[in-house]
This record gives sequence, C-alpha cells and structure tokens, in this order.
Amino acid sequence: MKVAYVFPGQGAQYVGMGKELADRYEAARKVYALADEALGFSISSLCFDGPAEELKKTHFTQPALLATSIAALRAFEEVTEQPVVPSCVAGHSLGEYTACVAAGALDLREAVILVHRRGQWMDEAVPGGTGTMAAILGMEAGVLDSLCKQVSTPDSLVELANVNCPGQIVISGHSEAVKRAMELAKEQGAKRAIALTVSGPFHSSLMKKAADKLGDALETSGFMGASVPIVANVDAGLNTDTNGVRKALREQLYQPVQWELDTRVMLREGVDTFIELGPGTVLSGLIRKVEKGISTLHVEDEASLKETLNQIRDKA
Repeated sequence: MKVAYVFPGQGAQYVGMGKELADRYEAARKVYALADEALGFSISSLCFDGPAEELKKTHFTQPALLATSIAALRAFEEVTEQPVVPSCVAGHSLGEYTACVAAGALDLREAVILVHRRGQWMDEAVPGGTGTMAAILGMEAGVLDSLCKQVSTPDSLVELANVNCPGQIVISGHSEAVKRAMELAKEQGAKRAIALTVSGPFHSSLMKKAADKLGDALETSGFMGASVPIVANVDAGLNTDTNGVRKALREQLYQPVQWELDTRVMLREGVDTFIELGPGTVLSGLIRKVEKGISTLHVEDEASLKETLNQIRDKA
C-alpha cells in the first residue's frame, strides 16, 4: 500500500467540524489549543459552534480548516497501530499549507497565523463585488482557456483558476468577464456554468498584490525541509526544499490550482491509496474522477476514522 495524504481547501468548512475528534482525542484537542493560542482568539469555538457567517469569512475559514485537518491527522496518528508513512502529501489551495505542516515543513503555530493573514490579504486585493468565480462543467481545459482569452480585456479579465478533474474547471476574474465567459461556455457546449459564492477572484492574476505581501511573509516564516514530497498546486512539482515550497505557495495564489495534474503525478509515483484528512470528501470525489476505482479514504469524525482504520488493516 502506497499512501498519499490530501487536505481540503476553502469551501469544505462547516459548523461543528472537528468537534467530535477534539472531544475524543487528546492529540486533536492539543492542535486546537495551540491554534487558539497562536491566533489570540478561539478558532476552535468558531469551528465547533459557528456562527456560519463568521466561519465562511476567508481570514477565519483558512486557519479553521488548517487546524481541523491537522487535528484529524493527529487523531488518526494517535490511534493507528502501525504508523502510516505517506509517500507524498498534497492539498487543494489552502490545503497545500496543511500539507506543509503534515510534512514537517512548517510549524503549526506559524501556519495558522500565516493563513489567517493570507485570507486578509486575499480579501483586500480586490474591492468587494468586483471579482468572482464560477464552475464550468463538461468542457476541456484548453477550450475553456481559449474562451477566457477571447473574453478578457486589459480592464476586465477572466482566467482558469482550478483545473480539478476532467470536465470540472473553475474560472476566476472580474465579475462581468466571468459572467460573459459563463454565457459563452454554455453556448459552446458546457453542461453547466455555476456561479460560486466567494469573496473574491482567487487564483487569478488579480491576486498578485496579495501574493507580493504573502511572498514577504513566506520569506520570514520558519520553513524547514519536508520529510516527504509536497505536491505543488502550481505545477505538480514534488518539493522538499524550503525555496521550492515557498515559491510554490506564493505562485499558487495567482495561478491555477492544477489538482488534476497533482493527482496524476501522485498516481504516477505509485500511490494506490489516498487519505483525505479534514472536512468532507470533495478531493476524494475529484481523485476518483481522474482515476476510476482508486482507493480513497477519509478522516473527519469518529465514524470515518474507524472506517479508515479498518480499511488500512484489511490492506496490510
């Protein structure tokens, strides 16, 4: 069995996430306690009790998801009879920071502070209401990329933001350009075009101002060499050195998340079992669309933890 750990990004959050694991496992409780102390406010209360309106704010969502995913990982490690050593780790957007913590490349305390600030800079980069994102289903990436270039002007642009799996791509940019791209995509055969409820045009070049601020913060953060390769969103590179990790994290803020490519690289590396740690199973679904029949497990509560442990025992 060759395992990869994968970690979800923004949109996976929900009120109550992580509470059951924190109630049952000391290792999970310690994660939330450290995150609360580092941030200077109770991110654990926001995860467990909400309110949802606060939890979905980018600068709260990001540290909340990171803490919850690492709490799930630590609970899993606490009860696993034989240590599971992943061959690589990856995360979708914000989840790449969680992957860095899992690989020992970034301290948890620094990570929650860093992603809290990242969320603030992302919201500040573009005035509210001027940028948005949309999911386009049933269209090839190359065709959609050409369509976005056709629609874009210097003052109103739209770009690919997430290439998630065959037939599922997210676009991002100025609101009017995104709306026009959605219309053209449907005219040219896309199955669906769905406007997303987001606070900004993430993973587009409109995030470059935020990326500059983030880059400065990344340079002063205490990154270490990773114990296992971290698969980069921006190019699916397998990074272990600090310079490569920093560069990838900065660039993914304004370039597309290449999740389909990430998955294919992990498969090429021989991964046969993906364990999604944190809220939901969105990544598991995307992975199975890339490779039908591949084994995907997850840990987000007691039931899923026990099921994953049973599956691992059966595979051993």
